[in-house]
Amino acid sequence: MNAKFWTDLSKHFGMAIAIAGATVLLSGPALSKSCDRAEGSNSNGAIATPAGESAGGGDMAMEENTIVDIAINNDSFQTLTAALKAAGLVETLAGEGPFTVFAPTDEAFAALPEGTLEELLKPENQDQLIEILTYHVVPGTVKSGDLSSGEVASVEGRAIDVKVESDGIMVNNASVVQADIEASNGIIHVIDRVILPPDM
Repeated sequence: MNAKFWTDLSKHFGMAIAIAGATVLLSGPALSKSCDRAEGSNSNGAIATPAGESAGGGDMAMEENTIVDIAINNDSFQTLTAALKAAGLVETLAGEGPFTVFAPTDEAFAALPEGTLEELLKPENQDQLIEILTYHVVPGTVKSGDLSSGEVASVEGRAIDVKVESDGIMVNNASVVQADIEASNGIIHVIDRVILPPDM
């Protein structure tokens, strides 16, 4: 996997978004209830920022904050920010997009097996780190109300398994603990585990 490919990724999202529009599944009323519970949740380090407001907690309007801005300015996403920098993906995710990011909290990264994160952040493992991080990204703006149980194609190329139930939303083995944090170039759904591509 070529890191430059992902750095240039934002230039090609017009086509990817069209594909995503055909891929994302539409949900029923049950999801609305689960999203109401997810918004404002402060468990597992999730940020308690209503959708449409700056996750940094300041007066800056939502449309002035990219996904990267929100991550950098929130204490729950410091490990994610460090990983994006190590992978060379900051410029891409600060670009026009739009992107949907299933964002693991610092606690989610801390739950990885001991030594895993440190190994992934090493320069010689950048390709593997890119693979993992881009697996958390879906092209286009996919709000929680646009999801139902099924598969959604990630930017990495492999599918994320989505389960929408009465008590919440799951992506692979991770729970969405806060949904629909809006940014100028997409949307963030906070998750409580790092998800990995199949066979990794």
